Amino acid sequence: MFHLGEERGAMAEKEKEKAGGERWKAAIVNLSEMSANLDSLQKILAKKAVFVDDDTFSKASLIAEQARNIKALEQRVGTLERELDASIAAAARARSEKRQAEAAQRAAELRALDVAKELENTTKVFELHMEELRRKQEEISKKDGEIKVLEAIIQTLSRNGSSASED
Repeated sequence: MFHLGEERGAMAEKEKEKAGGERWKAAIVNLSEMSANLDSLQKILAKKAVFVDDDTFSKASLIAEQARNIKALEQRVGTLERELDASIAAAARARSEKRQAEAAQRAAELRALDVAKELENTTKVFELHMEELRRKQEEISKKDGEIKVLEAIIQTLSRNGSSASED
């Protein structure tokens, strides 16, 4: 039985070696294909390569640099245009909010005037009621005085009547 375990271990090692060998073969094939691709690329470049003098190369470099600068500037212009549009929209919103605030202020001022008129009218009505109450109070005081005079007359007559009946 011990012998059977050793055989299984040996078989597992052979399978690992076989898998590792297959990987190496695949890597070598990939390298060969890459080498062939590099050779063909080199041949294409040799056939299609253009050789220019230093002056032409410097002009081409300058043109390429200017093209990059133009592209960057165009992007900057686009960004600035978007910012300008956003600023214009914000200004329009601010103007609208200002108009709304002014309208609300005018409405509040009108309401304040209405309240002031209402208060003035209420004050006049209150003054009229107070004047009427004073007159009624004076009337009541006058009647109270008359009642006291009449009570005094009645008491006097009552005393005189009781003294006359005693006589």
